[in-house]
Amino acid sequence: MNALSLFVPCAAGVEAYLACEVAQITGLPATAMQTLRGGVQLQASWREALLLNLHSRLGMRVLIQLAHAPYLNEQDIYQTALAVPWEMWFTPRESFRIDFTAQHSPLKSLNFAALRVKDAIADRFRDKTGVRPDVDTQRPAVRVHLHLSEKHQTVYLDTSGEPLFKRGWREDKGDAPLKETLAAAMLAASGWSMPPVYAPGETRPDTLPLAGVDQGLPLYDPCCGSGTIAIEAAQIACRIAAGGQRHFGFERLRLFDAHVWRQLQQEAIAQQCAPRAAVFGSDVAFRMVDFARRNGERAGVAHAIEWRGGDALQRMPPGDKPGWMLVNPPYGERIDTAGVAGASRQGKPTETAWLASNAIAGRESGQVQDGGDFFLQLASHWKKHFSGWSAWVLTPELKLPGRMRLKESRKVPMWNGPIECRMFRFDLRAGATPEPR
Repeated sequence: MNALSLFVPCAAGVEAYLACEVAQITGLPATAMQTLRGGVQLQASWREALLLNLHSRLGMRVLIQLAHAPYLNEQDIYQTALAVPWEMWFTPRESFRIDFTAQHSPLKSLNFAALRVKDAIADRFRDKTGVRPDVDTQRPAVRVHLHLSEKHQTVYLDTSGEPLFKRGWREDKGDAPLKETLAAAMLAASGWSMPPVYAPGETRPDTLPLAGVDQGLPLYDPCCGSGTIAIEAAQIACRIAAGGQRHFGFERLRLFDAHVWRQLQQEAIAQQCAPRAAVFGSDVAFRMVDFARRNGERAGVAHAIEWRGGDALQRMPPGDKPGWMLVNPPYGERIDTAGVAGASRQGKPTETAWLASNAIAGRESGQVQDGGDFFLQLASHWKKHFSGWSAWVLTPELKLPGRMRLKESRKVPMWNGPIECRMFRFDLRAGATPEPR
């Protein structure tokens, strides 16, 4: 099939980066795709749908749009789903489930709307083949997505199966792991894994620089947790396909051709190379460093990452030239492992500690119980020892630059699940260092 309507959803704030990635993977022109809120829509072939599943680091799923129509009630939803030729896509031997999302839908029961889609699929198979497929809400072979807006319904077939952030290599993790797709988005937004993408109205240079990895600039995460950012970076540096170690939902669909799929996998393996840039990770918790090391081995990048234990306030720059630092600093439910700064301050809880106690956010490995001194001391440490580096910090605290007494050179909106965050860029230069209060 060469005329599929695909939708690749992503986290809020990642759409522009995903559009660049989709164009790079498929080779399609910008006219073949549309950047929408929450994802990218494009006209593509079945082969390109497979390529997106195999290579996308930013997309959540690859969905095929099978129907789009107005609706007033649940019966309209049933009739639309009944008209879809489901027997062309899978057989009644395959189990299925219905997932749904809605935005300003006037229907009182979204569960009932999803039930009507299930009924329509089962009824169509019964009428066409005499057999109804089973519903399996836990481990379905086929996933169908229903999205309802205020006046329109859209029915999608999921080609991914498990969401794409499940790469297949992360078995060791903390209590609140950073999703691989968010780590990849941080790398993209920073300009390390792709040339910078600027928002409309944002000041941009006359000539865009090469991506950091293409310049051979090192990447360092000093609060690496179980290693997600560093491992994503190392796979990018080695040109390892994001989905090269997992299975996909399309393998259960009728269009699946094992020979074609093996060819795409072999082409991906042939593209792998020696690391184009050095990658480093460290964490105050040696247990997390062990987790990161094992995850890196499963991801095939043990040779491409140097892991270290130690407090972020004490670690010196790795390597012999400046590069990128990417940090998802301690906030949320995992701020429970005290480093140097954690034992240095007593008294009234700060905003960061309050966030931790209320378990609003999540990250893999915390550094301190009280973030106040930590961020100020971290800024002081960076300015003393990391001159020439660019530090990118993902945080829900919009006033973090002021707390660190650093001036950001860029800030990029990004969401960590339901939490609105910013990626702040700090260009570190030698000079006067902020003093703790």
